[in-house]
Amino acid sequence: MSRPMPDRTGIVIGIDVGGLRKGFHAVALRDGEYLEKFLAFDATSIFRWCQQIGAQAIGIDAPCRWSSSGRARIAERELAADGIFAFATPCQEVAIHKPFYRWMLNGAKLFHIIEQHYPLFNGRNSASGKVCFETFPHAIACILAGQIVSAKQKGIVRRNLLHGAGITISDLTNIDLVDAALCALAAHYLVADNFKNYGDTREGFIVVPARRGKERSAFHAGRVTNDYS
Repeated sequence: MSRPMPDRTGIVIGIDVGGLRKGFHAVALRDGEYLEKFLAFDATSIFRWCQQIGAQAIGIDAPCRWSSSGRARIAERELAADGIFAFATPCQEVAIHKPFYRWMLNGAKLFHIIEQHYPLFNGRNSASGKVCFETFPHAIACILAGQIVSAKQKGIVRRNLLHGAGITISDLTNIDLVDAALCALAAHYLVADNFKNYGDTREGFIVVPARRGKERSAFHAGRVTNDYS
């Protein structure tokens, strides 16, 4: 069951982050409806597109901060307590030396550029001006569905959720664009002040749409595999 859409919110953007070969996939929504998509292989190009299109909020599927302890960040542990599991973000020194984390390094580069013009979400700066933030497509999907959904069937499930939210999906030709659209939808909820955040200012917040109290029992009813995507 899909969540009702919040009020009009202007232009927001969601970005799915990949490694150097995959690049960045982005989707823009205007007042909760599909507007445009964009693909770039460097962080500067994707940022310039965000500026040109006039985005107010930018949701990014990548860690906004490194772990300060070397173990899972507070946001990731809080998500796990709600039944949603993600790959733990390491400290930067570990990420630099392991190929698996190259997409996180790419995301860190993007945040570094974007934060100069779109302040990082700090637990308070939601609808008051331009903002960027970290989000997580799998968590968004679970919350929109009101239950833990299968990561193995994410293509079908996530497209259905976007369609149920009133977003045109015909131009979302791959899962990266689908995930970017989910990130944009989270930005739509953030600007509408209808969101929930996990984490703290030190290691960063993960922002997702809010869920109602009556959804909680369904939300905890399922199981999920680890999947930071």
